[in-house]
Amino acid sequence: MSTPTAPARERVAVTLSYAAQGLGYAVVVTSLPAFKDRLGIDDLTVSLLVLLVCVTAVLGSVGADVMAKWRGSRVALAAGLAVEALAFVSVIVSVLLPDPAFLLFAGAFGLYGLGLGAVDAGGAMQGVLVQRRYGRDIMGGYFAAYTAAAIVGAVVVAGASAVGAAVIAPLVVSVLLAVTVAAWGLRVFDPARAAAPIGAHARTPLPRRGVWLFGVVILAAFTVDSAVSTWSTVYLQDDLLATAALAPIGYAAYQAAILVTRLVTDRAAGRFGRARVVTVATAVSVAGCALVAALPLPIAAVIGFALAGVAVGALVPLAFTSAGALSPARSDEIIARVNLFNYAGAVLGAVMLGLLADAPGLGIAFLLPAALLVPVLFITRRFRAPVSAGAVADRAGRDAASVDR
Repeated sequence: MSTPTAPARERVAVTLSYAAQGLGYAVVVTSLPAFKDRLGIDDLTVSLLVLLVCVTAVLGSVGADVMAKWRGSRVALAAGLAVEALAFVSVIVSVLLPDPAFLLFAGAFGLYGLGLGAVDAGGAMQGVLVQRRYGRDIMGGYFAAYTAAAIVGAVVVAGASAVGAAVIAPLVVSVLLAVTVAAWGLRVFDPARAAAPIGAHARTPLPRRGVWLFGVVILAAFTVDSAVSTWSTVYLQDDLLATAALAPIGYAAYQAAILVTRLVTDRAAGRFGRARVVTVATAVSVAGCALVAALPLPIAAVIGFALAGVAVGALVPLAFTSAGALSPARSDEIIARVNLFNYAGAVLGAVMLGLLADAPGLGIAFLLPAALLVPVLFITRRFRAPVSAGAVADRAGRDAASVDR
């Protein structure tokens, strides 16, 4: 039986797993220029490596679903962190060899994608389980830890470069954090395999309509995220002729808005309701993307990118929270499936805006993520109110039966 402090320890452990994920991802993507120089690869190769990560992340998310059914989501999350650590070690070895080994480097990126997908899915599974025990929204705090750690990771890489430290130093930090969280987490993560006894899964239908609805929300949010992350600096510098010092400010403002939003999302959802928070956040971000498209001015773009971050900050934790409540008995499976839309959005935002960069233009192209956000305004009622731990068992069958009605 859990002690009174067990949920608090589990919450800390899951929060640290999100932080490890955010730190590792930021270190990898911000180190790409250094890897590129070390291995002598071109921009096309880098793009293909990023695409490889997205593809293998899908496999990692599916693998987390399988492992969660077999051994529980805490094992899936810990295994994903371990795979990421192994991938980081492989990257370090590949760039330290006297003759850099590109095939080992590429294989390490594929392996990292597997771990990335497993941690994305496993972390959300565990987050929903622990949140259910709390009986109130706490998912926003997890994602805030991810964003804050990502900012720290980018700063660490920049600092290492400024003092002439080897590019592997931030990766070593990521390895140590991932291994530590995985080892400690196996003892602390919520041990529940599901919210219902074994055998209940066969009697509880998977809410496919709900999976698609919240999957579309995740796709829209990550399309915005990928679009701004990939193209905001390019747009400011190449199209709006902003200085090299000003151009990254758009992305910085975007990340700051995400962090602030995630820090207040849980409290706002508890006070005003999830549906109202989703409506406001989505409308603000649609307006932000429209501002970028309508006013080709650096200051307008920076403000627009910041506003775009509001939806990403709120929709992601609330979508996973509400998806997990569709059928508590099968929340792990639901979350693994909803998580797959994450990577579709990542590719869509990066690729589609690139194709639209020449005609009609990169600024106008930011109407694409805005258009994908608009349908979210019509399904806000599907974002459920917080569910107390005591009501979970009573509502499980009723929720599952009504979702496809």
